[in-house]
Amino acid sequence: MSMTIQQAIDKITASVPGAPFPDTVDTVKLGDTTQVLESIVVTFLATCDVIERAAQLGANLIITHEPTFYNHPDTVDWLSEDPTYQAKRQLLEKNHLVVWRFHDYLHSLKPDSTLVGLIAALNWEANGPADQPYLCDIQPVTLLELGQWVKTKLGLQSVRIVGDLAQRCQRVALLPGFPQAKYQIRSLGIADVDALITGEIHEWETSEYTRDATLLGHKKALIVIGHAASEEPGMRRIIPWLEAQLPGVAIQFVATGSPFYQL
Repeated sequence: MSMTIQQAIDKITASVPGAPFPDTVDTVKLGDTTQVLESIVVTFLATCDVIERAAQLGANLIITHEPTFYNHPDTVDWLSEDPTYQAKRQLLEKNHLVVWRFHDYLHSLKPDSTLVGLIAALNWEANGPADQPYLCDIQPVTLLELGQWVKTKLGLQSVRIVGDLAQRCQRVALLPGFPQAKYQIRSLGIADVDALITGEIHEWETSEYTRDATLLGHKKALIVIGHAASEEPGMRRIIPWLEAQLPGVAIQFVATGSPFYQL
């Protein structure tokens, strides 16, 4: 039975405990939600490449995790005369695409698929206490070996590391995305945590804490993998959950990847 895009969004939202949230960024960013849903593309970020790929796949709904218009709440008044914003908007309109953000609702689901997806992509298992599900015990390796493992398993061009490359690592904290620095530092500061793997940092916060800890002999390490790299496995992993809410609807994942070249 056919449904409109708005009806599909409403079904997804109704499946999230406590939703709809009174204050959320999970709103429609652009497009006509009264049109009949054809198929869905799920992505970390609705780049122009992703938009073109969605159109090629015959989708008319993009479910994106992060902002479409370059700021967290997707405000566009400051962009109204910007040619890149205008062209991206026209690309969406030309292809009759709706963009809906699935960020706050996704992170409220338990377990958080971005964490579970990252753990699975690294071939690890979480074994921390219930209030610390992001802790993993791994076979002891050096920090250099750990960085190489992460890079290989996630298919990355590079990772950034702070710490002694010869340091032994066994208990690792995983914090995908961009948690607040206080949360990153407190997690790394847990007595038996050797290394923190996270998506993104401010370079005057967690990295400097790690540098000081290392110089003081506290044997702490940090691996920064990039925001997209840390959450794309979880976005792919959420598709079966979405399929359960929307049976019969074709849902495909399109990778965003990194915009950076490594020289």
